[in-house]
Order: sequence, then C-alpha cells, then structure tokens
Amino acid sequence: MSAPAGRDGRAVSPAVLALRRLPNPRLTGIGAGLFAAAAMFVLGCLDRLLFDGSAAVFGVLFLPVSALTAFWARPADLVTAPISVPIAFAVGIVPISGGTGGFGGQTMAVVTALAVHAGWLYGGTLVAGLIATVRKVRLMRARQRRMLLAAQTARPAAHPAAQPQGVSPSPASRPAGRAPRRPSQR
Repeated sequence: MSAPAGRDGRAVSPAVLALRRLPNPRLTGIGAGLFAAAAMFVLGCLDRLLFDGSAAVFGVLFLPVSALTAFWARPADLVTAPISVPIAFAVGIVPISGGTGGFGGQTMAVVTALAVHAGWLYGGTLVAGLIATVRKVRLMRARQRRMLLAAQTARPAAHPAAQPQGVSPSPASRPAGRAPRRPSQR
C-alpha cells in the first residue's frame, strides 16, 4: 500500500499527514493575545499544582504556546504575536511567582520572577517573532508570484496606432486620466 500523494504527486509522510489533521484556526490579534494569556495562566496554575511552581517547566511550556500563537494568528495580525506573547508570559507567571503579603508583595514577586526568568521570556518572544517573520515573508512572496503570473497572463493591449481606422481604442488601452473624445471633438 503506497503513501497518499500530495498536491504535486509526491508521497506524503505520515508525520505531515498527522500535522495536517491538527486544527488550524486563524485568530485575530486580540484572539491570539487572549489565547496565549489564557493558556499561560492555565499552564501556570497547573505548574503550581503539579510541579510546585517550577520555572523551568513553565518556560518549556511557554515556547510551544509562543509558536502556536504565531502560527494561528491571521496573516493581517501577524505583528501582534510577538507583542502578545510577553504579556501572556507575565499573566502566566502570576500563579508561580510565590508572592505573599498582599498586592504589593505579589507585584514585587511577579516583577522579580520576570527579571529572573527573562531568558525564557526572550526565547518565546524570539520564537514567535521568527515564525511571524517567516510567515509574512512567505505571504509577500506568494503575493508577488501571483501578481507576476497575472501580469504575464494578461493580454497585452494593442498599440493605438496599430488599430484599424474608425475603431476607437478600448478603455484599458487609453492613457490613465483621459476620457474618450466625443465625435464632435475629433
């Protein structure tokens, strides 16, 4: 039994087929930020319960959330992924920061945890930024290819001097900004 074929007729590996079955949502900028913040808060709470607030576990879990946020952002909102991911990190670190003594103590614990674990924060932001940049470059190249293909397949307009007498040039071949002349103006 042979492997299923892709668009170009080549065999597709089972890993690629498994990845294609995963959900592929397109989140708005706000949706991507809310997804990242909610996921990191839930992961922070689970980290607190299961691993006693381990920063390494939290940081390792932050990297795939950063990648998913950048993958699932809409093409128009790609710039929001590297912006919303650090905010999500700050939201998620609240449960594991371990602050005591009211609002001030909790705030100082969060600020300290952000400073101490900045490597994970920078790493996840870098992951989201790289994925968003690669996606944007690929989208721009695809758009450029479509425009070139459309320009090549478009029928070239005939030169006005090469047209038979009595036939007015088509509106597409007229210079921009000039209206057709009325018969009384000829």
